[in-house]
Amino acid sequence: MHSEVKRLARSLMAAALVAVFAVPHDALAQATEHLVSPSQLTHATIEATQQRQQNIDALLRFFDSAKAQQALESAHMNPQQVQTAVSTLSDQELAQLATRVNNAQRDFAAGNLTDHDLLLILICIAALVLIIVAVR
Repeated sequence: MHSEVKRLARSLMAAALVAVFAVPHDALAQATEHLVSPSQLTHATIEATQQRQQNIDALLRFFDSAKAQQALESAHMNPQQVQTAVSTLSDQELAQLATRVNNAQRDFAAGNLTDHDLLLILICIAALVLIIVAVR
């Protein structure tokens, strides 16, 4: 009787193994839903691209002002080189710098910063952009 139980257990184990290896794993993977749908992925990509462009525009507007041009030239920095370097920054770097620029402009407009303070911030941000690009 004991040998019959062993044979039955072996047969069941063999049948289970055959069933596991007979079903392709791709078929099981295709049956499950994707975590992110293609439309969600497309939407996220478009949103990230738009956010990157907004950050680039904020930095370029900041560097395009007459005060910024004068400050860069007085610091012996090439304004064109700084503007070109902006587009080579990563998304995270752009977001951080754009936040700093927006905060500085808001503080300047509110009267919390003087022209001198704004110029120092501008030179620091321009130097940071050039350093980040040079380190890569």
